Amino acid sequence: MKQNDYEVHDARFRSLIQANAPLEKIAGDCLWTEGPAYFPAWDMLVWSDIPNNRMMRWAPGMGVGVFRINANFSNGNTRDHEGRLVSCEHGRRCISRTEHDGSVAVLVSHFEGRRFNSPNDLIVDSQGTIWFTDPDYGIMSDYEGFRADGELGGCHVYALARGEREARRVADDFVKPNGLAFSPDESRLYIADSGASHVEGGPRHIRVFDVEGGVLRNSRVFIEMSNGMPDGFRVDEYGNVWSSAADGVHCYSPQGELLGKILLPEVVSNLTFGGLNRNRLFITATSSVYSVYVGVRGAGR
Repeated sequence: MKQNDYEVHDARFRSLIQANAPLEKIAGDCLWTEGPAYFPAWDMLVWSDIPNNRMMRWAPGMGVGVFRINANFSNGNTRDHEGRLVSCEHGRRCISRTEHDGSVAVLVSHFEGRRFNSPNDLIVDSQGTIWFTDPDYGIMSDYEGFRADGELGGCHVYALARGEREARRVADDFVKPNGLAFSPDESRLYIADSGASHVEGGPRHIRVFDVEGGVLRNSRVFIEMSNGMPDGFRVDEYGNVWSSAADGVHCYSPQGELLGKILLPEVVSNLTFGGLNRNRLFITATSSVYSVYVGVRGAGR
């Protein structure tokens, strides 16, 4: 059943949305929006406009502005425990952190002496460890980075412990690992594989792992994407997974059941929960950014 901008597949979805809340377009005129990150101290959203090599920002009452130019083709963004911006950069093929004084420090750029491909998305767990994916989208052409040969022989997933300078590889059997998110208690890690973007018959699913002492175990497919492929996604306070898709945002129960969709006119790349109550979904979609209030809060701090 369709209702306004929603498609309800399971009655449980009705309690997760605000049916009378409009889908708002808050920004446009980008080439490919990605990596939304919300900063509650300023009630501000930051995101990447990758091909334009810039980062943008939006805040209520202030509208849209440029956050950073010459952004090293940044992609995924998040906050660390000190409220600092942590970013995946295609241009420098690294994970960087913006310090409180505005300077940008490279946290890690190599694994076992070889450069990463093009870090794509990242999250910070409760211990301050940065988990990130490293597909090769940013080195395949000069559109979202700089064309180059990969040095690692594949596209993998890594973790960088707080205060460390060397990352460890935590998963090495993905085609193109993409978005990732923890369950609310961090006992499970979800990781998207969007390999179908460039490999015929490739994966278009989200996998889930059990997390034991920082080690990923018991890999299994959580969901197969029914329209497009999963890119970025987030988890709400009840463990439901809200994923990007070709036709909007798909919401899945912790058991992998499709509960419903938020329908958008553009292909969705990523999303995050924000707003002062963490009940506002910010969605990056092709050339635009949208927002909608929902009936649930995002997981985490």
